[in-house]
Amino acid sequence: MRFRDRVDAGRRLADRLGPLRAESPVVLGLPRGGVPVAYEVARALGAPLDVILVRKLGVPLHEEVGFGAVGEDGVRVLNDDIMRVSRVGEDDLAEIQAHEEARLARQAGTFRGGRPRVALEGRTAVVVDDGVATGATASAACRVARAHGAARVVLAVPVSAPDAAEALRAEVDELICLTTPAVFFAVGEWYQDFSQTTDEEVVALLRRGGAAGDGPGAPHRAEP
Repeated sequence: MRFRDRVDAGRRLADRLGPLRAESPVVLGLPRGGVPVAYEVARALGAPLDVILVRKLGVPLHEEVGFGAVGEDGVRVLNDDIMRVSRVGEDDLAEIQAHEEARLARQAGTFRGGRPRVALEGRTAVVVDDGVATGATASAACRVARAHGAARVVLAVPVSAPDAAEALRAEVDELICLTTPAVFFAVGEWYQDFSQTTDEEVVALLRRGGAAGDGPGAPHRAEP
């Protein structure tokens, strides 16, 4: 299964998530690429849309290889195997984590502009990304949602590497994934258009989704 773009992926994913509408969920997109997917899900479910902020921890000199991730409220997820193979030491970890936590704070200012998070206490949190490769970032995001008081955490993605999906299934209350191709190299190969999502697009989608304009916990008003 391949997707035309993130909008197409979000609409197809929303078709599978229809039963969650009865739970009055909060939809949380992982910026940047997960937000266009999450926007379509939020529209379909009539749910408020917000971002859930995490940063990948990249191996020195090979930042595209993630050995973990950090999220808001001090949540951290590490892959010990990748750290060992890549020889990431404690000093490396401390430096990279501090750098990414600073970027996390800047992201919060950019995307939320001082607005509080949408409240998750006692609610179903639907964490959405455009795909999963290693699972470290998605894992951190789900743990952040749980730490913020979500009663149930659902991870929803269009595509995932099979081993990552299997590991994540054990961490969440429910995993919804449209396809887990046996041969998987990168998320982008499953999209015809996988162009970069900008900060401006994320902010605009959050405003249209009701998170920025309606305040925390406000119901989402779907567009006609």
